[in-house]
Amino acid sequence: MELLTIILMLLVLLLVTNVIGNYVTLLPTALIQIIVGLIFALAVKDFTIEVETEWFLLLFIAPLLYNEGAHFPREELWKMRASIFGNAIILVLLTTILGGMFVHWMIPAIPLAAAFALAAILSPTDPVAVNGIAKRIQIPTHIMNLVRGESLINDASGLVAFNYAVLAVVTGYFSVQKATGDFLYMFIVGALLGIGLGLSINLLRYVLRRGGFVDVVFHSLLQVLTPFIIFFIAEEMFHASGVIAVVAAGIIHALVRERTENFRAQEQVLTDNLWSIIAFVLNGLIFLLLGLTLPSAMRSLLENEQMSNWLLLGYVLALGFVVLGIRFLWSHTINHFDYYILKNVTEKPSLKTSLITSLVGVRGTITMVGVLSIPFFTSTNDLFPERSLIIFLAAGVILLTLIMATIFLPILSRGETSTHTTSSDLTNEKQRMIMGAIQKINSEKTEENASIVYELLNDYTLMLHMLRSKNKNEEELREYNEQLKMERLHSLMLERQYTEEYMSVHEVKMATLKSIEKSVSIREKAATSGANHFIRQRFYQVLRDWKRGRLSDRELEQVQEMEDAVQIFTFEKVLAGLEERASISEQPEVLHNMIYYYKRLLNKKELPHKVEMDQSILDEQKEILCLNAIEVQRKEISEMFKDGAISTVEAKELRRFVNYMESVVLYEYVE
Repeated sequence: MELLTIILMLLVLLLVTNVIGNYVTLLPTALIQIIVGLIFALAVKDFTIEVETEWFLLLFIAPLLYNEGAHFPREELWKMRASIFGNAIILVLLTTILGGMFVHWMIPAIPLAAAFALAAILSPTDPVAVNGIAKRIQIPTHIMNLVRGESLINDASGLVAFNYAVLAVVTGYFSVQKATGDFLYMFIVGALLGIGLGLSINLLRYVLRRGGFVDVVFHSLLQVLTPFIIFFIAEEMFHASGVIAVVAAGIIHALVRERTENFRAQEQVLTDNLWSIIAFVLNGLIFLLLGLTLPSAMRSLLENEQMSNWLLLGYVLALGFVVLGIRFLWSHTINHFDYYILKNVTEKPSLKTSLITSLVGVRGTITMVGVLSIPFFTSTNDLFPERSLIIFLAAGVILLTLIMATIFLPILSRGETSTHTTSSDLTNEKQRMIMGAIQKINSEKTEENASIVYELLNDYTLMLHMLRSKNKNEEELREYNEQLKMERLHSLMLERQYTEEYMSVHEVKMATLKSIEKSVSIREKAATSGANHFIRQRFYQVLRDWKRGRLSDRELEQVQEMEDAVQIFTFEKVLAGLEERASISEQPEVLHNMIYYYKRLLNKKELPHKVEMDQSILDEQKEILCLNAIEVQRKEISEMFKDGAISTVEAKELRRFVNYMESVVLYEYVE
């Protein structure tokens, strides 16, 4: 019960921090979560929560890195391989050695091996912590890709270096040759296991599908469980790096998915949604736990009267600036080397770029999890030297890097290219795909499927309008909405005129006329006041149905036939005028919106008199039309890719867009 209470409490705090983050936009969500966790831990007496390194890595790090590897742009990963591996391995070793020597020099009470352990666990970067900042400012794409790429690997290298440094403190023995050999074993075997197990699980899913087992929920759950299975096998059975294994498996999964996503859109959409929830929860809980564990981890040190709190703050500032300084010097040197020696970059290196690269390297999850796993005693039953101080310094550097990134990155990143431009840049391509779908649906209209055709055309037209709205400024959107409102009011005025024209030739009962006038009035008020009259409209429909329910079947049929006859006449007249104007208009977007609207209204009135169709037949026709339209969109993507109009990453984004559309359209057929 206690564990369940803690889990529920963490989830509630997670929701609270995200609400706060929505209004406090100056602070990244990660920093807010740390602060809220810290306040909660201080407010609740005797609150303690223990973090086991093994289960934390399995529960949090494995799925997050697997998901990151599955969605990381591999083209960018390959192009930046030298920089990524340099930061993930060489920079980690430099930070461990230089940072460790500085810590031992600054605080002689910390043995050199323990100082190396602290510097090693401070070397891995945490892109999750900086994502909240990146969403609000414009960090250059190549810098974000670099820190995301190195974080896929430096978690493993940092942990290995940390574990061997801690082992040296505990046992008093250290072998460079053995450490190097073990590192290569863990890295290489972990990568091979990730590739092999990733392919095996994908093969299993393929065999199950071929055997007729196509349950979407089962395959999505298997995909979610994959990183946990791979991490456990790599760590427990082969003693290799589970971190490297899940990253490799994530990349393999992405490669396989690209070649099969067109055939299992339903599963992909469900899995993407599951991963969104999982990533949201795990990322938030990580920083909440960080804040919750800080008080208990630092209490004994802060209560020590022999050490000044100002001196502790000075230690944190000095160590933080040294760690960031090493990263800055490395980044600046590598940038010059790439530009002047290798000549594989076109952007001239600058202090600004190096500073941004340094500040983006925020420390976070791995650092805190690792440092909290330091044992209390050595092999000789002595206390681990300065354990509380090491934990305090690590936590302080995490907070320092987060605060510095929050303050200085927005200043340095002004005028830079945003990392979040893919979706907006693809608006025109999505419009082209939807226009192709509209043409395909129009070309397959028959008397029997007309109602379905107009329903789909209206949906696609609305989607097209929403995409075009992204390219319009506020004034253009206001003008468009105003034009649409005026067209609706004008069409309703014409309905009244054509109703009078019909009455001049045909006899219409007063009850029918009142019903038609009431319908026009409600739609008129809805056009001028938006959704404010929705309840009134529903109330009127209920009241009308109640009154008609008192009529006999014969009387009800006569009333309905007369009302349909009047409205069919008026709708046809209005529609003819709209189509004539649209044929000569230079901007027919608003008119086409109205045309599809009236075609749908007209078809609803005409269809019962034309043909009686079973609902299952209509559903089947809708499915066929949707699949044909979606196939057209996929062909448009292939043509744009062949023409060089879009990149591989953009093609993936467009295919994902089509898959979501397919899932929404065909959802009812999955049951």
